[in-house]
Amino acid sequence: MTDQLTQHQVNQTAWAACDTFRGVVDAGQYKDYILVMLFLKYISDLWNDHADKYRKQYGSDQARIRRRLERERFVLPEGASFYDLYERRKEANIGELINIALEKIEDTNRSKLEGVFRNIDFNSESNLGRVKDRNRRLNNLLEDFAKPALDLRPSRVTGDIIGECYIYLISRFASDAGKKAGEFYTPAAVSKLLAKLAAPKSGDTICDPACGSGSLLIRAAEEVGSDNFALYGQEVNGSTWALARMNMFLHSKDAARVEWCDTLNSPALIESDHLMKFDVVVANPPFSLDKWGAENAAKDQYNRFWRGVPPKSKGDYGFITHMIEIAKRQSGRVAVIVPHGVLFRAGAEGVIRTKLIEENLLDAVVGLPANLFTTTGIPVAILVFDRSREEGGANGARKDVLFIDASNEFTLSKTQNVMDETHIGKVLETYKTRAEVSKYSHLAAPEEIKANDYNLNIPRYVDTFVPEEEIDVAMLQREIIQIEKELAEVRGRMAGYLKELGV
Repeated sequence: MTDQLTQHQVNQTAWAACDTFRGVVDAGQYKDYILVMLFLKYISDLWNDHADKYRKQYGSDQARIRRRLERERFVLPEGASFYDLYERRKEANIGELINIALEKIEDTNRSKLEGVFRNIDFNSESNLGRVKDRNRRLNNLLEDFAKPALDLRPSRVTGDIIGECYIYLISRFASDAGKKAGEFYTPAAVSKLLAKLAAPKSGDTICDPACGSGSLLIRAAEEVGSDNFALYGQEVNGSTWALARMNMFLHSKDAARVEWCDTLNSPALIESDHLMKFDVVVANPPFSLDKWGAENAAKDQYNRFWRGVPPKSKGDYGFITHMIEIAKRQSGRVAVIVPHGVLFRAGAEGVIRTKLIEENLLDAVVGLPANLFTTTGIPVAILVFDRSREEGGANGARKDVLFIDASNEFTLSKTQNVMDETHIGKVLETYKTRAEVSKYSHLAAPEEIKANDYNLNIPRYVDTFVPEEEIDVAMLQREIIQIEKELAEVRGRMAGYLKELGV
């Protein structure tokens, strides 16, 4: 019997710990408590595992052991581990004790964890109830995480299992949170497809300006195939930003720079008073964000909205133009998830869309199935922009735009549609080869798009109409007459049987 824990065991035990808060705390909030506790448990087990190793090496030389531990990825202050809190779980101020421990961890690891716990309060009456109820819930939470199935020492679980458990929990919380989930989670299949379309390579800088919990950035990093990359993100929601920072840590991507800021109004990824430029930019920004900052866009100090200012009630093109402006000239790639309205709405959005197409930046439009997201049932699309299509870029001679209709490429599940490996593979192969596939894809020349008034609605380019089979009316009439004749005979026999029975 192996002592190693499986992904399923860790996932299910961590998810069961959520029962402590279900029905008491909103799913959009209790995710923070569970994920922070998982993080604390992991770093405590990791620290203890290293401490055991150095005790064997250095014996009773505590000073030397401590110095060696302090050269690890992080430092766990004395008295701040999960196990210190577990031993004190019955104390009347356990919520306050947890807060103090988290503050110590932050202070000791400022370069990696500063501010990560500032938005979480384990002593909150409004979230966790009055003292007696709060203490009982926190005691249960600590006991749940002390179970053998959540012994997260490296000798029992791999780093991948911890990171994937974190993403698993985020996906489950997204399901529970419903529409509130959009700010922190992109479905795994969509993240995978988007990352593969963006195709980051070794040495690339990768940015997500609406990074949520960071899972899309992590998926993009996995596409590189090596550790030679740099990750950057921006997130406006403080609690979600904290999740992203912890997510990066759990996936051993501590060097990622994730900023807490409003991307459209006060971007923080700045270099010498200019926006930083990246090789790859990916995002699933909030759909049609209202009050996104249109009133200040015309005077934007970074001149991002020179093509036009998007409408104040729909920030989609605000994010799109920001992403294009931070992609490196003549080489940067952008992949972004958008609602279908972005493809065809007129007015200011139509003006911006026209300019982007005329600049030869748009490389592909990929229509996805409906009901992929927990936040909305509407179908969405992926837009791929490629700045290497600019004059002087490697793809400067490419002028056509590839349209892919993958709206029927899904597997039906209980609550959501899911794109599996086959569906994703079909999209990627079609994009890679830029192939025209009947009822699925089409390469549109600039003249064709112009003739459609720069409307990118996919049915204008990919004809998915399937003609109905012709009906032979005369044959159908003969079949109806024959059926009626047979029915009359059956009714006659039935009447005879009933007469014999005296009914």
